[in-house]
Amino acid sequence: MNNNGFQHGNAAGMRIHVLPTKAFKTFAISLYAGVPLAEETVTSTALVPFVLRRGTASYPETTQFRERLEELYGAGFGFDVYKRGDHQIVQFRMDTINDSFVQSKESLLGESFAFLGEVLTRPALENGIFRSSYVATERETVRKKLESIVNDKIRYAAERCIEEMCKNEPYRLHPLGQRADLDALTPEKLYQSYNSWLDGAILDLYVVGDTTPEEVEKLVKRHFGRNTSETKDYTSRFSPVTVTEVRTVEEKLDVSQGKLNMGLRTSITYKDDSYATALMYNGILGGYPHSKLFVNVREKESLAYYASSRYDGHKGIGTIQSGIEVQNYGKAVDIITKQLEEMKAGRISDLELSQTKAMIRNLLSEIQDSAFEMISFDFNRQLSGKDRSTQELMDQVEGTGAEDVKAAADTFRLDTIYFLTGQKEE
Repeated sequence: MNNNGFQHGNAAGMRIHVLPTKAFKTFAISLYAGVPLAEETVTSTALVPFVLRRGTASYPETTQFRERLEELYGAGFGFDVYKRGDHQIVQFRMDTINDSFVQSKESLLGESFAFLGEVLTRPALENGIFRSSYVATERETVRKKLESIVNDKIRYAAERCIEEMCKNEPYRLHPLGQRADLDALTPEKLYQSYNSWLDGAILDLYVVGDTTPEEVEKLVKRHFGRNTSETKDYTSRFSPVTVTEVRTVEEKLDVSQGKLNMGLRTSITYKDDSYATALMYNGILGGYPHSKLFVNVREKESLAYYASSRYDGHKGIGTIQSGIEVQNYGKAVDIITKQLEEMKAGRISDLELSQTKAMIRNLLSEIQDSAFEMISFDFNRQLSGKDRSTQELMDQVEGTGAEDVKAAADTFRLDTIYFLTGQKEE
């Protein structure tokens, strides 16, 4: 039992996390499957869930698959593919109404498990491999998603900055994979990849709702039919990268507006006791509309169409995104760098501290209102090996002063400046 209310156990080679509660009218079910990010497997792993959602052994046609969800009183089913640190995570979600609210002959939680277990372990096959029509269609789905990043220059610049900064690390890879690798993924190859992905993945299954860990473990054994009892764990291999010099990368494309992105590295990650100070650092620097980047770069100097920062606590990376007129490049770099120096010098007002705390407090208190947010907060704990409740994090944020933020600022080092500029010479 941990202080967020989740009870933890194991069954069928999965880690099980159950939060028994009557607070919600539905069961929230989330299954995370994580593997290390790797060039050889990133694209096939990304494509697998797209094919799995097309049909299962009992509901091979996509229409039957969707009708089955309707029969479960309109249960919701979806998935995501993303990266956390150097891992690629596939997350399946189901949202099912609690039996006590409907006249149902069968246990809806049990039926949902039967459905999810089949999605994961018994996909629709032809001749012992994935259906070729499903693979062909879903390859195009993934291709379009990857192409849409190139067309969205804000996202493109953010991705390219990370690629350049982490060019020798798995983190450079996009969680949806690489377009060049899609065509080689035949139904046969993809089916092989799926099997090795399923064997190798670290599996975490979450349930929030009116149930018990005992009931969930029974359902997992019955419906996930994995004959393994060995559970795997995320071994945190984080080693901070030392920045020796700032690299500048310029790329020319047909854009009317320049995109200036910067990548920073820090030694503070989610599992550190000083994680709250890094959250505060990011919030004051560029996380919110009252932040230094927004006020100074965008409002006071009118240099940027947008200017903000993000912090990835699983990787120890901070990023700055801004959109500027191409000719203002030098000026924008100067003024953004100046904000970084202000942070390092500890020039942080009481107002900046209190507004940032209020923003983080709101985000943390909203977690309690959503079963899936509670799940995702606890999953950070599984990834990092750090047990910290939302309340503890809130208390740490509340207790953070300007000196603490200054100490965090000292760990953030500018690593890469990436500038996406227009092709036309002015």
